[in-house]
Amino acid sequence: MSFKEIFCQDKAIDILQRAFAADRWAHAYIFAGPEGVGKYKTANEWAKLLLCKKPIVVKNLADSCGSCESCRLFEADSNPDFNHVYKELREFTEEGKGKAAPVDLPIDVIREFLVAKVSSRPTLSQRKVFVVSEAEKLNAHSQNCLLKVLEEPPSYCCIVLLCTRLEKLLPTTRSRCQIVRFGPIEEERIIKKLESIGLEKKRAQYFARLAQGSIGAACQWVELELANANLYKTKTWLVESLARYEFADALNLAEALLVEIKRIAAVWVGLEKTTSKADINRKALQTVVTMMISVLHDAMKLNIIPAKEAVNFDQMKQIEKLATRFDAEQAAEKISDCYEALQWIESNVNEKLIFERFLLNLANSDTISILR
Repeated sequence: MSFKEIFCQDKAIDILQRAFAADRWAHAYIFAGPEGVGKYKTANEWAKLLLCKKPIVVKNLADSCGSCESCRLFEADSNPDFNHVYKELREFTEEGKGKAAPVDLPIDVIREFLVAKVSSRPTLSQRKVFVVSEAEKLNAHSQNCLLKVLEEPPSYCCIVLLCTRLEKLLPTTRSRCQIVRFGPIEEERIIKKLESIGLEKKRAQYFARLAQGSIGAACQWVELELANANLYKTKTWLVESLARYEFADALNLAEALLVEIKRIAAVWVGLEKTTSKADINRKALQTVVTMMISVLHDAMKLNIIPAKEAVNFDQMKQIEKLATRFDAEQAAEKISDCYEALQWIESNVNEKLIFERFLLNLANSDTISILR
């Protein structure tokens, strides 16, 4: 693989290639942008270039050669000078053996797999590269542990923080890094990718729109779909259920949703064996809430402008029914409730309580005002 195979991130890649060609690359970067838009792939290619023994530079644009010893080992995931740091490494720390995967990226992982390794010189290449996934999950202690390294890294070292929510990083962390921004992927590109995987046009278009520019999320959902997780069938049922939903249905619908989520999570576990069950359960919960947001967003837009590019374009009758029930302002309030639910999911609040409260608030009844 090379930079040429990463699409729709030309600006970010151009910044990195020109910096390398001019030998003015930063020792610490934040790759900031939505999940699944190519930040990790770009970080990998950047690391491969920095470690390459025979980099190719043409007209101020640089890329790895792909054939030197360093590149071959990198492609085989065996380059000793490349370090991928992620929260699941906790079980390999001195204090983390046998403990469940954490929500945050703990200080033990940063201390043992980054800070302790920075001072040792490269083994094979001229440089060492550390890529930190989910940097938005670095807690304050972990970030403070990083500060000294970010401020005065060895000349041979480059650290890349991959971040989906820049506001989660401390100002002191952000100020010590060069920020490279990544944008969403074009819908048509995502649709073509999903069709090439084996998905038919209608479902490919739905998942592409649901992903909102995240090709990673779209491909992940399609992988689940092809593994018989039946996400599209779940969304069809969900839209129909919300269209005819009444206050008395709240608890039963919440229970039915949780059954669906557990079924989806069970398939997901089989596909991502290295990810903790707790994280996969959170992803399944977030996926269903994302579906709900798309339904309410479609209804909100229908009250403002004629139906165009709806996510749930194949169920417009149900969307129209919801649009007559909630005006644009009410739909926006319900969407806000969905985003609040996403925050609770991240904070490990009981999922049954999350869905029961959300569905009770979704009902158009004065009775629920006492719950707020």
